[in-house]
This record gives sequence, C-alpha cells and structure tokens, in this order.
Amino acid sequence: SLKDARGQRLLGRDGYTEVRASVEDRDALEALFKAHQIDRVVHLAAQAGVRYSLENPHAYVDANLVGFMNILECCRHHQVDHLVYASSSSVYGANESLPFRVEDSVDHPVSLYAASKKANELMAHTYSHLFGLPTTGLRFFTVYGPWGRPDMALFKFTRAILTGGTVQLFNGGHHKRDFTFISDIVDGVIGTLDQIATPDSAYDPLTPNPGTSNVPWRVYNIGSDRPIDLVRYLELIEQACGQKAHVESLPMQPGDVIATHADVSALKAAIGYAPRVTVEEGIPQFVEWFRHYYSL
Repeated sequence: SLKDARGQRLLGRDGYTEVRASVEDRDALEALFKAHQIDRVVHLAAQAGVRYSLENPHAYVDANLVGFMNILECCRHHQVDHLVYASSSSVYGANESLPFRVEDSVDHPVSLYAASKKANELMAHTYSHLFGLPTTGLRFFTVYGPWGRPDMALFKFTRAILTGGTVQLFNGGHHKRDFTFISDIVDGVIGTLDQIATPDSAYDPLTPNPGTSNVPWRVYNIGSDRPIDLVRYLELIEQACGQKAHVESLPMQPGDVIATHADVSALKAAIGYAPRVTVEEGIPQFVEWFRHYYSL
C-alpha cells in the first residue's frame, strides 16, 4: 500500500519511530505515551472522505470520535504542551458566503464526516477549558500532491487518463475547490506546532468569536486561497498527462458542496502562513510522481 511504501522511505531517519496501532486502541496509545516523553502531538489520523461516510457511518464514529477522545485523554494525562489536529473545510457545510472565515458559524454540516470534524473542535475546546490543554485545529482544504490519497480527484483522474479509464465528473465539473499542495500544508502544520495556543485576550463571551476563545484553543483555515473549477483542474491534469480524458458526467453527489474557498488571514497573522505552490505547478509534480511510482 501507499502507507507501507511511504513508511519504508522514512525508516532509519533520525528521530523516526514507527508504531503500528489504531487510535481506537486506548491501551496501545497509553503504552505509546508512557514509553516516550511526548511534549507535542500532531494528530492527522482519521477516517476521511465525504462520500464514504454515507455508506459507512460507524467508521467515522470509531476513528474520528472515539479515536480523538483517546488522543485527548493521553495528551491530558501525559502533560502534552500542544495538540495540533486536522479538522476540515467540510465543517462549513451549507455555508454559501465565500471565502470561508474562521469567524463564520459552522453549525450546519451536510455529511457525517463534517459533523465528526466539528465534534473534534468542540471536544478539543472542552479539554482546553477543563484541563488547560492547548489545542489547535487546522481546517484542511482539499490537500493534493505526491503520495496523496487514492480516493481523491487528482489520483483518480490521473489514473483514469493514463490507463485508459473513465473520469467521473460530478456536477459537470462546475464546482470550485480550494486545492492546497502538500508542502504548503506541511509548512502550516509545522509552523502551528511551534505557535502554542493561548487564550485570546480580546475574546468577548457576550459576542463570541467562533475562531478563538478565552481558553488555549484555536482553529485556523489552511488552504491556498485560490479556488478553481474542477473543469479547469481536469484540464491541467490532462496537460500534465499529455492526453485527454474520457469523461462521464454525473449529477451532484449527496454531501458535496458547490464551492470551498479558504480565508487564510488568521493563520497568516498567527504564523506568517503563505501558500506558495499553484495548481499549475503542483499537478505536474503529482503526475511525475504517479508515473514513476506506478511505472507508467
């Protein structure tokens, strides 16, 4: 699998230790925290994807709720200095005001995946409030790049084009996504890890800001701030592959939204976040990796 291959590339690097366990396994996590002096945690493990949640809801409860609770408990009991975790742009749900801002209300999810990520933010706030655990949630906006998830559009479209398959294009490709290259995501995660969440001195409980708090808790958007139509995205993949796609047009899928667009001003102010890689630059990098990895 991609995970196994990626893990093999990391073995032997200074500071890298691989432990195979599920975040749902409380005993395994507790043993891990006991064995290592962990001061900061980046929690990226989850059951991802909107469409899969329609058919497999319990997988999201187990991994995203039970698993996240286990992480919170370990961080609490082992005096972790800072927990940074992946939230999602999907929390904005049915919101239509663009760009999405962390100050916006996110109380109307349109998928169980989105609801589970919103729940993570609420659970983190509870632990920040009750136990003083500094937590920062990063709302990822459509991450892409080499070693990316096989269920994402870039991977599926590239594979279909290079192997003579059919690209399934929902809503005619007329919806926008804020595609964010993996290196920009990594820069943001690392920068946030060093920016330990603190209470917001300007927070007013009478007019609460949904993006901050009077406890050590924060949420930020992490995206490119440059949304494009999926039709244009497909065109760029075709150009990188050097051939046209065979397209099957399908209707909009349940749980999907018309557009996403990240306002990244809060993260820029906090850590100087500045996404650098455009889709015109990032897609060819992925296609080159894909061809090499699969010998195409």
